[in-house]
Parts: sequence; C-alpha cells; structure tokens
Amino acid sequence: MSTSRRSFLRATGLAAGTGLLWPSWAQADPPGSRVPAPVKPPPSGALTLLSASPLLADELLAKRAIDAALAAGASYADARLVAWRRERVSVRDDHVSEVQRSSEYGLGLRVIADGAWGFAATPRLEPKSIDGVAKRAVAAAKINATLRRESVELAPVAAVSGGWVAPHRVDPFTISPKQKADLLIDASKSVLAVAGVAHAWATVDSQREDKLFLSSEGARIHQLLFRVRPQLSATAVDRRRGQFASRDHEIAPMLAGWEHVEDAKLVEDAAQVGEDAVRKLHAAPVEPGERTVILDPSNLWLTIHESIGHPTELDRALGLEANFAGTSFLDPAKTGTYEIGNELANFVADRTQPGGLATCAWDDDGVGTERWQLVEAGKLVDWQTTRDQAHWIRGKTGDKAGHACSYADSYSSVAFQRMPNISLAPGKDGHTTEDLINATDDGILISGRGSWSIDQQRYNFQFSGQYFWEIKNGRLTKPLRDVAYQANTVEFWKSMDMLGGEASFRLGGSFSDGKGEPGQSNAVSHGCPPARFRVNVVSTAGGKA
Repeated sequence: MSTSRRSFLRATGLAAGTGLLWPSWAQADPPGSRVPAPVKPPPSGALTLLSASPLLADELLAKRAIDAALAAGASYADARLVAWRRERVSVRDDHVSEVQRSSEYGLGLRVIADGAWGFAATPRLEPKSIDGVAKRAVAAAKINATLRRESVELAPVAAVSGGWVAPHRVDPFTISPKQKADLLIDASKSVLAVAGVAHAWATVDSQREDKLFLSSEGARIHQLLFRVRPQLSATAVDRRRGQFASRDHEIAPMLAGWEHVEDAKLVEDAAQVGEDAVRKLHAAPVEPGERTVILDPSNLWLTIHESIGHPTELDRALGLEANFAGTSFLDPAKTGTYEIGNELANFVADRTQPGGLATCAWDDDGVGTERWQLVEAGKLVDWQTTRDQAHWIRGKTGDKAGHACSYADSYSSVAFQRMPNISLAPGKDGHTTEDLINATDDGILISGRGSWSIDQQRYNFQFSGQYFWEIKNGRLTKPLRDVAYQANTVEFWKSMDMLGGEASFRLGGSFSDGKGEPGQSNAVSHGCPPARFRVNVVSTAGGKA
C-alpha cells in the first residue's frame, strides 16, 4: 500500500505551522537505565549466578597456565577464562527471517617476558594444551622484546578478589526465541497497519559475557555481563514516484536484561514509527546552508563517539593505533591547554555509568573502574588509558594507575585500550528539548542515527540522522528529509550555545565499535542532553526532490 503526499496530509492533519510536538517515545528513558552500576560486592542473588558458572570448573587450569608462564621466564602473567553466548532473533514483515545462536569458551594468556607483551589462547582446556599456551605466550613476548622501543611498565595496583554481575531483572536467555519472535512480529504487524508502510523489520540481540580473570599478582575477578539491543524499523514506499523512506525506533542498546526490551514498548510505539516513515517519505527537501540545529541525544551520541571518543584514545593520539579511520588530531603534549570546545563542553568518561554498554566493575587488567573528566569547560584534561599506558602521560594528568580501559572481545583476543562510556554532561539551567525549540527562530531538530563520515584524524565530519523537523519562530512546523550537517570537531563544539538539563540526559550506544588489527569489537554507550549548534547543512538527495 502507498499514499500520496496530499492524501497523507489530509488524513493526518499535518501542515506547516501546526506546532507539532516532539514524539514522547523518542525521549523515553527506560527504567533499567537508572539501575546503579557497578555495585561491589554484588547482591546475594548475583553471587548465586557466579557460583553456577562453568568457568569455575577450569579455574585450576587457568592457575596452571600462569604458573607455567612464570616457569618459562615470564615476569608477569594473567589468564582470562571467557564464555560468550550470543543470540539474534529477527523478523521481516509478518514472518521470522533469522534466528542465530553462537557460543565460545576458552582461555587467553597474556604475559610479560624480557619487558614485552606476549599472548596465546586456546579453546582446548586440558593440561597439555594449557602448557603449550604458556610456552607460546612467553616465546611471543621474547620475540616482541627484540622489536620493542621501551619495556612494558605496569602501574602498581592492589590485587583484587571480587565478583560482579551487571544489574538486570530477567536473563534474556531465559526468554525463548519463540517468545522473542512473537513480540517482534506483533510490533511489525502494527507498523504494517499504517497506510503507506510497505515493509517492517524488527530484531533483538542478546549477549551474555562470563569471564574469570586471574593474575600472577594474586588478583581473582569474576564478572557476568548482559547486553540487549531491541530494534524496529518501518519503510514507507511511494511507487508512483519510485521513492522510499525508512524510520527506526530510537531505543538504545543497554547493559541490562530482557526487561529493557519490555521497557522499549515496541508494539505500543509501532504505529508512531510507521507514521513517521510516511511523513518522512512525503517531507519537503531541506534547503542547504548555514543553519542552527538542535541535536537530540539519539543523534548526538554518535557525533560524541566519533569526534570525542576516538580522538581521546591515547594510543591513537600517539600514532600507535591507526585502524578504523586513522589516528587523532589531538596531541597529548597539549593536555590541560588545548581548547576542543567552549565552556559548555564537559565530557566525562565513565565505566560505572548505569546501563552503559562498557560498564563493568574491573577492566581486563584487573583495575577497578571509575569516572573521570576528559574535557572540562572546553579544555582537554585527560585521556583514555590502561595500566601499562599510565606512565606515558605521567605529570600531564592525575592518572596514576590507568583509567581501567583494558578490554578484549574474546578469550582469543589480546586485551588493549578500548573506549569507555563517554558522555556530554548536562547543562546547569535545566532546559528541556521544548525549551531549546522555543528559543530557536529558524532551525532544524534532528534525531536518530543516520549515515556519517569523518576524516583520518577525527576532525572534519558529516552526520545525518533519522528524522528532521523544521523549526520556525520556536515551533516545529513540518518534517524535512535528506538532511546532513557538516563541521569540524573544534568549531562544532565551540558553536554549542544551548544545552539540555539533567532530566533530558539520555544514553545512546553501539554494539560494535571496531578497533585494532586483527580487529576487535566492543560495545559502548554515550550519553548527552539535547544541544544546539551552528553548522553547515547539506542535502543528501543527490539532486532529486
């Protein structure tokens, strides 16, 4: 089924000057995102989950790997036993299109020998294989020692014995694939009931990460993490004009259980998603030029990720990492003086963020997680670091033990510096999205994740979005389409002139942030309030109205 622009506007009463409200579901703050995290020690029920872990049966083998590495010449060793479960259930229109399940289990051993790192891993957990892993890891370290520029220096930390389970109410793996598919099909059918919508797609990804960390320094840390990602999308089609438009639900992935999927209200919000897709299909094209834009948290989180998150990775700024879009325009020598934005720009890194995808209690170096300032009143003041990177910027920041940013995405991957949850702090004036709209005479409100591009130093960029409203005289007037905004990182954050308050703060995030070679993928969240900027707006229509 399809609709014309005229018939749709007549049926829905949409027209310029109606002052439409920003949809409430686009600003939803799921209850699960407010659960405190991390909590040390975990509640008694969480300890029961840890005591049932299959990893405990192989703990002696992990200790054996460490002992064997020390006997082979290592000065330090840590072992990670990791069990992953992943599941995806997807539907297309009125039927199940995909059910995927995967699991992995194994041991990774990291060592320091002759002042250099070495690593080896195995899925075969028996004594002979474990002894072989220790020999390979130490041999790799000794080869790396012939190439190293300086010896590995680990910041001193106390050896910790503890456990933690991510806050959740319902283990997503206790919900059957059929139950998940039934929910998704109900949501999809509700989308398809909207006149003009031709297709619907919905999916739920569930992850369970169970890991036990042991070190030659005496650390023993057991953590269990749950992550879920519900998604819903509608595609509207105008066959007469040969055009289509898609609209995604803006619920963010979260460190949480199945309750987050229930809180997302996919079925209840489905009609709104479908109606937005049709509005977008028949929307007016944007007029390019310098414009004021208000960016909803569902859009701004990705800009934070690319323009603040990746440039403040210390290894990237030092040129030691250049995969997945290059290095960084930032210079550690300018820590404390470089202005990356104006006084409203305050960015916090936080691996304790409630609901944050990168949240945990200890990192994969065994260092306790924390919250720290990256950018304060526009000035770069600190970096993302690990235990072996802390001395690289000694004297430039207060970082003495590293900021617990070590992570490996598998037992077979070596742990290295990965991005924590990084967020733009809310403003002190308590503004809402409506306040920002009311204060704008001529602008565009942008929400949702769209296409993006950024240069090799994370400086010049272009971002689009999911949905766009024109603002005239403090009111939303009509939907727009084919909108993207361009800027460079410094000019962008210096142009921010209005910021939402704490009540408007929302998390966004990604299940798959890439880095490294061989590549690894981690999950990370970014929070922010809505914010207003001055940027160059371009049309992505390619010359077609």
